[in-house]
Amino acid sequence: MKKEQKLLILIFIFAFLIRLAFVFSSPVKWWDETVYANLGYDLSRGLNYSFDHGWSDFSQDWPKAGFRAPLLPIFLALLYFMKLQALAEFFIPFIGALSVILIYYLGNKLFNKQIGLYSALFLALIPLHVYYSAKILTDVFSTFFIILTFLAFWIGYEEDNKKYKILFGVFLALSILSRYTALWIIIIFLIYFLIKDRSFIFLKDRYLWYSVIAFFLVLAPWLIYGIQAYSNPIGPFLHGFKASSYWGGSQPWYFFFQYSWQMLSTILILFVFSIMYLLYKKDFKRKEIYFLFIGIIFLFGMAILMPHKEDRYILPIIPFICLLCGFFISKIRRYQNLIILLIVVTLIFSLYSGFKLDYSKSYTADNLCFIEANKFIKSVSYNTLIITDDSPIVYYYTRKETHFYPKPLTIESVKNLAILYDKKVYLLSNLNFGFEQAFNCKNRTILYQVN
Repeated sequence: MKKEQKLLILIFIFAFLIRLAFVFSSPVKWWDETVYANLGYDLSRGLNYSFDHGWSDFSQDWPKAGFRAPLLPIFLALLYFMKLQALAEFFIPFIGALSVILIYYLGNKLFNKQIGLYSALFLALIPLHVYYSAKILTDVFSTFFIILTFLAFWIGYEEDNKKYKILFGVFLALSILSRYTALWIIIIFLIYFLIKDRSFIFLKDRYLWYSVIAFFLVLAPWLIYGIQAYSNPIGPFLHGFKASSYWGGSQPWYFFFQYSWQMLSTILILFVFSIMYLLYKKDFKRKEIYFLFIGIIFLFGMAILMPHKEDRYILPIIPFICLLCGFFISKIRRYQNLIILLIVVTLIFSLYSGFKLDYSKSYTADNLCFIEANKFIKSVSYNTLIITDDSPIVYYYTRKETHFYPKPLTIESVKNLAILYDKKVYLLSNLNFGFEQAFNCKNRTILYQVN
């Protein structure tokens, strides 16, 4: 086994282990995490992609789940179907670590093995990617397929490999099915072709059109679902983009700059020096460099323009940042090993600090009590309904039917809701309603028996 392969395996193992550690930084899964896990669980029991299974993502009157990209739930459904549900929360950490392998191969194809290794090392440790690799979310999952798409594109259209030209269309479709915002990357390849060829000659490549056919063949089942659920083949996509426009409020344009250090740590400094070096040396004229520049500038611009912003929305550009940093580091002749060591140590310290902070904020009396209440609910053998405003989370931990709080939330409205169900009804709340106590956690009742 070659030295590069041994190093890559060590980086992969380290990347996987550090992501596994972050899985345990919080005792309670996020709302969105449980939504994707629940969709996967329900799919493993029947091909009905909706919120008609005793829980909901938003309200009792919102049954359509098409606004949630389906690929992650499909993969999770396979784990549930094979009775491997214990591995579900470790799936994304594995995908995140596997992305480290992919970035090595992309770096090797664009530049050389050394730059590939540096890029893989940076991606293994960059805080934003590590943190979200521990969450059952689509961001790292989609980024994995985006890297595959860029790798297939480069091998296909720069090395003239016909098989990879077709695979480019397949991976592009899978990227979109993993997260709808991946649609934007289509424009990146169009811009690259136009800059490189200065014409539309690329349209004469018949394998590009084979790739388009492969793209739509992969999307076909989801387009059919759109017709069935929305009476529109692109209904799920429209629902997804509409939903994203009013969730979470809006943040200022400088949001990502404001939190850049928390997201990137010392990679931020390295990236700034990389840009300065590339501009000074005019290396941006190299097709490999402006290929990465186009991806970073366009995707970052789209993230800034979106009203609602979260740090994870820039995850697709993180691999390209690591590649440019890897290129820059490879050009340093003096103190290269010392600089890399300092970067690695600082990144590890940043990760440790982030883990410690997340752990202290998450392992609170409220969260631990909430988990104990869910364990109690899961343990009861009789048919139950849980009234709660954490519907997907409670369903994830208990697999019991849930209902959102009635409005207004009063003793009378809760009793009236309980009358409608021929089953035992519990109210999960931190408010003192005076119902019979079904569960008590450290003198703070959060579960009431309504009937």
